[in-house]
Formats: sequence, C-alpha cells, structure tokens
Amino acid sequence: MKDLANGSIVRHILAMTPPIMAGMISIMVCQLVDLYFVSGLGDAAVAGVAAAGNAGFLVSALMQVLGVGTVALIAHAVGRKDRPDANLIFNQAVALSVLFGVLTLVAGALLARAYMRSVAADQATIEAGTTYLLWFMPALALEFVMQVTASALRATGIVRPAMLVRVVAVVINIALAPVLISGWGTGYALGVAGAGLASSIAVAIGALMLLVYFRKVERYVAFNPAQWRPQPRHLMRILNVGLPAGGEFAMMFIFMAVVYYVLRDFGAAAQAGFGIGQRVLGLIQMPALAVALAAGPIAGQNVGAGNGARVRETFVKSALITSAVMVGFMMLAQLKPELLLAGFSNDRETMEIAYLFLRIISLNMVAQGLIFTCSSMFQGLGNTKPVLLSSATRVFTYSLPAIWLSTRPGFRMEHVWYLSIAATTLQAASSLWLLRREFGRRLVLPPPEQAMEPSGSEVAPPARASAL
Repeated sequence: MKDLANGSIVRHILAMTPPIMAGMISIMVCQLVDLYFVSGLGDAAVAGVAAAGNAGFLVSALMQVLGVGTVALIAHAVGRKDRPDANLIFNQAVALSVLFGVLTLVAGALLARAYMRSVAADQATIEAGTTYLLWFMPALALEFVMQVTASALRATGIVRPAMLVRVVAVVINIALAPVLISGWGTGYALGVAGAGLASSIAVAIGALMLLVYFRKVERYVAFNPAQWRPQPRHLMRILNVGLPAGGEFAMMFIFMAVVYYVLRDFGAAAQAGFGIGQRVLGLIQMPALAVALAAGPIAGQNVGAGNGARVRETFVKSALITSAVMVGFMMLAQLKPELLLAGFSNDRETMEIAYLFLRIISLNMVAQGLIFTCSSMFQGLGNTKPVLLSSATRVFTYSLPAIWLSTRPGFRMEHVWYLSIAATTLQAASSLWLLRREFGRRLVLPPPEQAMEPSGSEVAPPARASAL
C-alpha cells in the first residue's frame, strides 16, 4: 500500500502515470493490431470490427461501475486507515464482477447481430461485425475480474503489476493475431473470428496472471470467499458511486452509435476511416487519460484523510499536466497525421477520411483532457453523478443536431466532426463548473477565526473534506 495523502502530488502523479498509460495503451494496441491485420480482408471487415468494437463501450460502462466504485471506496478507506472496510468493498466487487461477466456473455450471444444490423452499412459489414463480437465477448467478460483487481491495487497506490500483465497480454495478442487472422504458419485463416479469438486468449492469460499475483503478493486487500455473499448495503455503496460513471460510458456508446448511423449512407469506407481514426485518436489521448486516472486515487485518499487542500491541489496540477500533454499531441495530429495513421489501410478513400477526421477532431483534445481530469476528480470525491450529467449534455447537444443535419441537402461528413468539437467544448465547460460547485459543497475550509492563532500570526491548517 502506498500513502498518497502525503508527499509531492506531482511526484505521485508522475510515478503512477507511466504504468497506467502502459496498461491502457496495451489495450488500445490490441484493438489496433486487430484492425491492422483485418485491413487485409477489405473495407467491410474493417468497418465491421470497428463498429463491433463500439459495443465495447456498453461493456466498458459496466466495467466503470465496478472500477470507479472500487477505486473510490477503497481509496477512502485507505485514507481513513480502515483496512477491514477496504477488504469488504473489494470482495463485494469481486462478486459483482462474476455476475457482470456472465451477463456480458449472454447479452453478446443474444444481441450481437441485432446491434450490427442497426449500425452497419451493408450485409458484409453486418456479418463481419457479428462474427468478431461473438469471438471477442469472452475477452470482455474476463475483463471484469481484471478491472476489479487492478482497481483495488490502484486505490492503494500500486499500478505496476496491472501494467506488466497488460503488456504481456498485448504481446500475446500481437503474436496470435497474424496466426489466427491470416493463417501465418498454419495455413488456416480464421479472418475476423481470429481477431476476436486472439484477444480472448490474450485476456484469459492476463487475467490468470493477475489473479496469481494478487493471491501471492498483495497484502492490504485479499480474496475472502466468506465476503462474496452479496451484502445489499455495501453493494449499494459501490453502485451509488459506480453507476453514474458507468452511465458516462453508456452515453459514449450512444454518441458513437449516432456517428456510425449518420455515416452509413457514405458507405463502408467512411465507417472504416472513422473507425481507424477514432482508434488512433484514443491512442494519442492515452497519456492525458493516464494522468487523470492517476489523480483519482490521490484525490480519494486525501478525501478519506480529510485533506481538502490537497484535493484541490491535485486537480490543478493534474489539469495543467493533462493540458500540456494534449497540446503536444494536437500539434502532431495537425502537422503530421500520416505518422499516426500509416499502415492501417491501403484504400485511398478510407485513409483520406481518417486523415480528415483526425485533423478536425484533434482540435478538441485540450477540452477532452479537462473532461478526463474532472471525471477522475469526481471519482475521487465519491460522487460521479455530475459526470453523468455533463456526458448527457454532450450526447444530446451532438446526437439530435447530427441526425437532423444528416437529413439535410448538402450534408457532408465533416459536419459531424465540427459538431463534435462544439459538443465536447460545452461538456468541458459544464464539467469545470460542476466540479467547482462540488468542491464548494464537499471541501470545507477552516472557519476564519481558526485561521489565526491568538497572537495574530497566521497558521495554515489543511482544508478538511466534509463527510461524504
């Protein structure tokens, strides 16, 4: 366990960010590897895998419910030095992870084809996306256990083991993808099914490794089957924090589904170009997201310790670092997008769309970085309802106008990207306002009469966090 309520905040952020980023990049690289090898199968295969991957946002919403609730409550317990509560929350989250994993497998089997029919441009894309989803669902189901164990470690300030497991998993995926997709060395190509199967095998091995590490090495929280029996009060504690954060990912699913819907009249090349550009955009946003995720446990432990001044300081410093990182990658996307997109498709039309998308959408990267930071701070505070509210603002200010514009004469796909910039900027502004309001409510400054000693000399007691 690492004490994040003391010491340099910047040092804590910089120490936690690289392992978090490596773990997240490994996940994104798995998806990019799938797209890279699937691109040889044609535009329909690329569009199908990209559109199917969007369904992962719904599963990610459930993962966020568990991950955010686990991080926030365990971090608060660590800050209070309440180890029994940290263990109870962890084991209740483990029980939920098993339930959510089973639900994911059932939903994938029943709904994969219906989802692809609603967003795909043609029958070939529907078939490719459905096949990929069915083989990819085991990976998503196993991610729940990995999410809970990694979140428990992150709440206690430990991030390196989860990162190492992720890196191993992505190496396995990279090794398996060409073998299973293209039939390298075997002569038996599985196509898009091989892409999903490679990911599922890699995640299964990664989950096993993380569980072995957790049982043998981790000491602050531990598996306790006696605490797996559902306890409604503690399950509600997790869900009260996690559900709004999960709703944020559900909103993102709606957002992305609307994009695929309004692009489908432009054909599979447009959807494929967007899919490639979106994955690359997600990859270059990872460093800023990692900084934001590092700030969450720091804020959470300081909330538990009652140190409101450090909570505010955590936000300011993480926001500055995030903005600086986003400016750098925005300039790269504006000046050299070909460096980021090289090798993903040989189709000229697909790549032209990807270049256009990345150049335009990268303009909102600073705003997106502030959204990441605010979201992580709300998680640290233990109140994620404002996150859901700001996400809903973005979805509604984007989705309805986008659908309306798609019905108008002269509609062009770049209209979708410019509208996205406006909606993202509005979400960033609303997130900052909501966070300022939440700070005012939950972080109580000392009364003026306590800010001075009897002699009149100033003292600087830390601001205290109010009870959550």
